[in-house]
Amino acid sequence: MPLSVLGLGTAVPTQSVNQTESTTLSEWVSADHPERASLVRRIQRRSQVETRGSVLLTGDPQQTIHQRLPFYGVDSPNTALRMEAFRLHATSLALKACQRALEESPISVQQITHLITISCTGFHAPGVDCDLIDQLQLPPNVQRTHVGFMGCHAAINGLRVAHAFVKADPEAVVLLCAVELCSLHLQYGWNPEHVVANTLFADGAAALVATHAESTSPGSSSTGLLLEASGSTVIPGTRDLMHWQIGDHGFSMGLSPKVPKAIATTLQPWLSQWLQARGIDLNAIQHWAIHPGGPRILQACAESLTLREDQLAHSKHILSRYGNMSSATILFVLDHMRQDDCHGPCVALAFGPGLCAEVALMTL
Repeated sequence: MPLSVLGLGTAVPTQSVNQTESTTLSEWVSADHPERASLVRRIQRRSQVETRGSVLLTGDPQQTIHQRLPFYGVDSPNTALRMEAFRLHATSLALKACQRALEESPISVQQITHLITISCTGFHAPGVDCDLIDQLQLPPNVQRTHVGFMGCHAAINGLRVAHAFVKADPEAVVLLCAVELCSLHLQYGWNPEHVVANTLFADGAAALVATHAESTSPGSSSTGLLLEASGSTVIPGTRDLMHWQIGDHGFSMGLSPKVPKAIATTLQPWLSQWLQARGIDLNAIQHWAIHPGGPRILQACAESLTLREDQLAHSKHILSRYGNMSSATILFVLDHMRQDDCHGPCVALAFGPGLCAEVALMTL
């Protein structure tokens, strides 16, 4: 019983920074002498991120990065200030993504029975879910579920929840929204793992409308996306390789350089077994929507799964144009694939603290 995606929408902030501006900012907050500044510049070049959006950017794009980003001054903002920024900015970005998903679908807001929100970059209550109910004028009795603090793979967790809802009730209609404001968590000081995270992460939101595939009326507008199955695994012995922790100055990402090797050595055996249990050979999968956690993550997946360069093209495009938007990113990749007229079986993959891998078997 597949989950049918009837509408998909994405949204990014109106302003972004290019790699040169990002390098200037990273040197400002992290590099206290020339050798470290040189390393920052190398990390930025290797990131393959050309532009990244932030809700914190203000003013004229022709101004310097320091003028456009007054939130980050000499002192690192405390967590309370960063959470206030989340409260002020998250809903507007989420709302744009939801509106675009609803506009593409044949579903009216009054038909929505379940609302799933996803984020690991901010908290407040009443939160984004209640804001969406108010501003989209969803039914007040819509059933709310929040997937919180799971990291970059959380959209797949959200899809699994949506799939469970429509299996339990074929009349269920789900609105799912992932919104991440990663730019709120820029870290000050010299820590190589923080420097890498500062280089990659960005802001974005993605939403979809979904229901039971058999509930879709003939001739209805549809994205063509179907979720067939999903799976999950925790890679043994990797607990300390990736973490996401709340500190006094925002949320701190720890990303060990050992992560790509851990993925490269364990991904193929697990995924092959998971697909074989569903009667599918790994080599039969032509389309891969891989979360672009960074270029080394993509390379590790390519090596483990023997993927061609063209099979990584959509993930690399999203990384270059938007950066790593945590949980929202995998939906951006799927959206880009369908816009590129990809058809057939597709595997979506994402990774997060644990070290966890999440997979979704989809049809484009």
